[in-house]
Amino acid sequence: MTPSAPRVALAAPDSEPVLDLPAIGQGTWYMGEGLAPRSDEVRALQQGLELGLTLIDTAEMYADGGAEEVVGEALAGRRDQAFLVSKVYPWNAGRDSAIAACERSLKRLGTDHLDLYLLHWPGSIPLEETLEAFERLREQGKIRRFGISNFDVDELDSLVALPGGKKCAVNQVLYHLGSRGIEHALRPQMQRLGMPLMAYCPLAQAGQLRQDLFGHPVVREVADGLGITPAQLLLAWAIRPLNGRRDVIAIPKAVQPQHVEQNAAALRVELTDEALARLDAAFPAPGRKVPLDIV
Repeated sequence: MTPSAPRVALAAPDSEPVLDLPAIGQGTWYMGEGLAPRSDEVRALQQGLELGLTLIDTAEMYADGGAEEVVGEALAGRRDQAFLVSKVYPWNAGRDSAIAACERSLKRLGTDHLDLYLLHWPGSIPLEETLEAFERLREQGKIRRFGISNFDVDELDSLVALPGGKKCAVNQVLYHLGSRGIEHALRPQMQRLGMPLMAYCPLAQAGQLRQDLFGHPVVREVADGLGITPAQLLLAWAIRPLNGRRDVIAIPKAVQPQHVEQNAAALRVELTDEALARLDAAFPAPGRKVPLDIV
């Protein structure tokens, strides 16, 4: 175990300060859909805040705004404890439509600002329009920073070539032990840009790309050897430094109290060289560029 929880630095746009965020936050995909009692989802997010998982990620897409409403309930009276992230649909990311979409999200979340607002995936609206809208939202104080999600190498190149594109704070993409394609080109590119990565589905348990990594014999053996759960192993692996840099924030979703507690405890898991070598052998990174995994 390490003595202190790892954190990831988020660069400062203009007058905003550099922030150090916990390397594990909280995701909300599938919250607000009735899969678990709403009160349990609210309590889980509040428990996570108390345990130091202060970044909460949501989106207008999740449960058609229902997840944002859950987050808003969880943050009532404690908004200042959270670093709040939401995402806009690509077709809502126009010069004026992004403003309206953000305002709807703010209303559902019960707040006057987002700490980070992401374009959920590349769409047909020109990026110049989206950047203009994001800048207007920043000037209005409705968002502090902006970022992107599901952008691959070429799309990221196009973004940062635009005026204001280098202000992009993060790129949120799928990343877990069974999906390492970004390590070949995208993650190194982001490191060159000084852009942190937000890893969604770090436990490989959502969407059509779901994998049973928990049941893999190597995952189970390594986790048992370290005295941790498979989920904690996968989270510790996802946020491990690469090329000596700590640049990943993982955002698992949890509703059960023990899962929230385990996710927070994963911040202090230290993986041995032997453990990393065994995982690399069982799940090797690709030696060439592969399509970006998206769910």
